[in-house]
Amino acid sequence: MNSTALPAHTASAGPDARPIHPLWMRITHWLNALAVLVLVTSGWRIYNAAPFFPFSIPNSVTLGGWLGGALQWHFAAMWLLVFNGFVYLAINIASGRLAAKFFPVTPAGIWHDALSALKGKLSHADPRRYNSVQRLAYLFVMLDIVVIVLSGLVLWKSVQFAVLRDLLGGYEFARRIHFFGMASLVAFVALHLVMVALVPRTLLTMIRGRAPK
Repeated sequence: MNSTALPAHTASAGPDARPIHPLWMRITHWLNALAVLVLVTSGWRIYNAAPFFPFSIPNSVTLGGWLGGALQWHFAAMWLLVFNGFVYLAINIASGRLAAKFFPVTPAGIWHDALSALKGKLSHADPRRYNSVQRLAYLFVMLDIVVIVLSGLVLWKSVQFAVLRDLLGGYEFARRIHFFGMASLVAFVALHLVMVALVPRTLLTMIRGRAPK
């Protein structure tokens, strides 16, 4: 959080009258959530067309109806994720929010907050501050999405991205990187939903921008 002094009329309203999550943050968050939902469910249908593990995903939780339809949904959501993710990251960096919200991250801090969470003693009193476990998780998912996009480019245009394909170990290995990147993203979303269920006011904060009174 930057240290710029607040105007007098803002300071009188309380310790910090600014929204916890600004409008641009809320819009990009929900667009990313939509893109991820479409990408994952259509990606499962694409995987089912040529599975490389001895299992397939139930068609009832996939999107697209058939391979061609799934690919169309997947490509549409891919562009939404790339464009919206770029906007999210660019504003986070330019505004200083990335450094203020997600750093520093230290092994000691992660260990301390993880133990506190397991004991049920991790405080959520200040919704403006992320604990070390949250910081690590959000930074991981940012990196994970970058890996998903890069491996997805190889699967989409293998010939055009030949250098990237070789760096990722070839087309088939890129498929596995893409799959495990997706699986990691699904795990993050599942954990995220559990935390929202435990602390439901975080959902209201992400919708309204301010913590419920």
